[in-house]
Amino acid sequence: MAFVISDSILTRLNPVRYASMTEKKVLILTSDTGGGHTSAARALEAGLSVAASSATYLVHIAKAMEENSAISQRLGSLYNYLLRNRQQYVKYYHWAINRFRPDRWDVVYRFGKHHGRQLVGKFGPNVIVSVHPMMQAFFARLLKELDLTESIPLVTVVTDPFGNSWRGWADDGVKLYVVAHEDAQRELESYGVSPERIRVCGMPIHPCFESIRHEPETRSRVLSGLGLEPDRFTILVNAGWIGGGNIPELFESLVKATLPVQAIFVAGKNEGLRRHAEERARSAGFPVRVVGYTDEMHGLMGASNVMVSKLGGLTTFEALACRLPIIGDAVTPPMPQEERTAQMLERKGAAVMVNSARDVVPAIERLVRDESAYQGLRAAAGSLGIPDATKRIISEIERLVPAGIPLAGVKPVSSPLAG
Repeated sequence: MAFVISDSILTRLNPVRYASMTEKKVLILTSDTGGGHTSAARALEAGLSVAASSATYLVHIAKAMEENSAISQRLGSLYNYLLRNRQQYVKYYHWAINRFRPDRWDVVYRFGKHHGRQLVGKFGPNVIVSVHPMMQAFFARLLKELDLTESIPLVTVVTDPFGNSWRGWADDGVKLYVVAHEDAQRELESYGVSPERIRVCGMPIHPCFESIRHEPETRSRVLSGLGLEPDRFTILVNAGWIGGGNIPELFESLVKATLPVQAIFVAGKNEGLRRHAEERARSAGFPVRVVGYTDEMHGLMGASNVMVSKLGGLTTFEALACRLPIIGDAVTPPMPQEERTAQMLERKGAAVMVNSARDVVPAIERLVRDESAYQGLRAAAGSLGIPDATKRIISEIERLVPAGIPLAGVKPVSSPLAG
């Protein structure tokens, strides 16, 4: 059955009318495979509401991988299972996705195109922004089939900052790529993407992470609200959106120690882990508060002295924006797309990597007892934050909305993380 886009939608999609429209629509494609992609989508949504200069933007965030078809949904579920329970096998998943490219399978497109067409037809976007590596091939093909490639620019915001990532990020149908670092740019170029289609802007993080560092009352407010002491060294143990990996093992080692600290454990969307952490917290030799999934990570980061976490791209850049040093999980070698993040943080002196659970306590003891070491780590973290990255990304997206302004001649932005 043929799919028909109504005349009213085609009128809204007509680029000739863009300049006269004050209300524009942005469709953001994401997935709940880990938490970083949706965090990026929310950051762009917030950025469009506060940083956009030329229009009022209506934003729709679609969890396209889960919604498109059972095939893509199961691929995402497998990734989340490995992330939570078998992190050491994620590298094989990464290899298989890059080797067999299910994002380009005809069967995936055929099963998902009805939903994709409905999504585009119902919302009528002026621009589509993908923050997930499985979305490029599908939506580029869909727009071509609907003869909307020129009317609706497809933008990709790469959420893996330093390359060694997913080949699915690259597709000929993408009008503009936004990356966090020159390493990611070089990788895209190695896949055949022309430099003129790439901008280095930093990572999209929610504006609240940048503002929290300018609010000195945050620490006292957040810690007091949790029943903790505002003046005590505070450890944020972050098990991530999915709640798992090696972080529970590091937490077990931590609560067995006697330290002059207090801790906040974030269990994410893992109710079993939250209950287990609460039980273990009762026997800790220092105060521990356990929370599940939370939308207040910016407050928790702003209130903490150091974060124990795996080095997800968004989590890392959110912490850097809050000037929060990191004790990074290397109990299992970092996932391929996170390996270079770990190397960069160590090289710049903003993180301490721990290779076994027993290493976490000595790392914290050193930071508690050696003020100069701690301040050096914190200063390094602060220096790596990229101010206004989200605003710069929004600016690049805005260039494409009115009348498809060509990219050639737009001056690229250099990353402060270079070197």
